[in-house]
Amino acid sequence: MFHIYCPHCAEYREEEEFHAVGQAHIARPADPDACSDKEWGEYMFFRKNPRGIHHELWVHAAGCRKFFNITRDTQNYDIKEVYKIGEKPSVVAE
Repeated sequence: MFHIYCPHCAEYREEEEFHAVGQAHIARPADPDACSDKEWGEYMFFRKNPRGIHHELWVHAAGCRKFFNITRDTQNYDIKEVYKIGEKPSVVAE
């Protein structure tokens, strides 16, 4: 078990209280009606799965129920930073 820092509650909580939602920083198409089926399918279903630094969207499901982002190293589960929605990550892949 490991602990995750919630930027909204401002405290570390057990991992069981959180759920990973998916890749962070995915922009919704400006005009979904104008998208082709291929473009919409890629937006809905295709995500990056990098080895190394990855930005993920998480929710504090058993706590404040707010969403936030985590920058995590997928090779060793090391959490590099936690930041609120709308903030820019300071840790990026090289």
